[in-house]
Amino acid sequence: MKIGTAISYSGGFAESVADVVELEKAGLDVVFVPEAYSFDAVSQLGYLAARTERVQLASGIFQIYTRTPTLTAMTAAGLDFVSDGRFILGLGASGPQVIEGFHGVKYDAPLGRTREIVEVCRQVWRRERVVHEGKHYTIPLPPEQGTGLGKPLKLINHPVRERIPVLLASIGPKNVALTAEIAEGWQPIFFHPEKAADVWGASLAEGKAKRDAALGELDTFVTVPLAIGDDVEPLLDYVRPVLALYVGGMGARGKNFYNDLACRYGYEAEAKQIQDLYLDGKKEEAAAAVPVELLRAISLVGPAGYVKERVAAFAEAGATTLVVNPLQPGREARVAAVSQLRELIG
Repeated sequence: MKIGTAISYSGGFAESVADVVELEKAGLDVVFVPEAYSFDAVSQLGYLAARTERVQLASGIFQIYTRTPTLTAMTAAGLDFVSDGRFILGLGASGPQVIEGFHGVKYDAPLGRTREIVEVCRQVWRRERVVHEGKHYTIPLPPEQGTGLGKPLKLINHPVRERIPVLLASIGPKNVALTAEIAEGWQPIFFHPEKAADVWGASLAEGKAKRDAALGELDTFVTVPLAIGDDVEPLLDYVRPVLALYVGGMGARGKNFYNDLACRYGYEAEAKQIQDLYLDGKKEEAAAAVPVELLRAISLVGPAGYVKERVAAFAEAGATTLVVNPLQPGREARVAAVSQLRELIG
């Protein structure tokens, strides 16, 4: 079991980098850099590559609509180069609010686009002359759509690796099946170990049945709030606003992937209540409505013995990397929490 963490996309980058440097010494294996509608992740990943030595660096995630497939491949190869082969390409669809609202790009065909982007990336990394004729991308551009001067090209540089790991963030049935088929890694959100098989088992099996053996086993990266101690239960309240935001406010009624996930976990009534409250502007009430059972299930918060049992439950459910969000404030406490978790995992 590996340990990861994610830095904040809303500020405090210098402090986050200092944290990562110390967390690397404490046994951290991978750090994710998000990219919502914040500063870009690429510049920050490059800076982290220069400040770290061993930890893997992952985009968490690059949206599939905001870069061309070949630019995505070039960027991944460049980050893999400056980090000496430590980069993981995390990709995801984001959502229409961000893609159409901030980028002004139509949000459509996430599965088809993801498949084609991954295919093109692997062509680029193999230094093949890129020729792709898909439903969503055609490379080179057909003469009738441009100047007619386009021709197949290959990457000038030699990548560190011709197979950079691809990680897909997905929670919907079809997206998860695609992930299990074509990606090296899977990043679900709000992972409930006891319900994961019921929610995602069939989709994972469907995808793995088509999986190329050369990809190896699917790595599963699950995000978990973390606090180890005898009196840390109240810290679960810090997780409430996050779930309320996603389940209640990350999308519209009838078009919220995270609300759908809560329903699939068996919290239909609670999910509706959270959404109604959040969309009515009652964010505190929405947070208070998040079931404590769900908070406990998706977290590692409690005494060391309890946390060790929960780690075993996550491992049994297929998690291979725990992407932790230490809840106790201060760098010393965050480093201590990762060190404790590393000891518990062994």
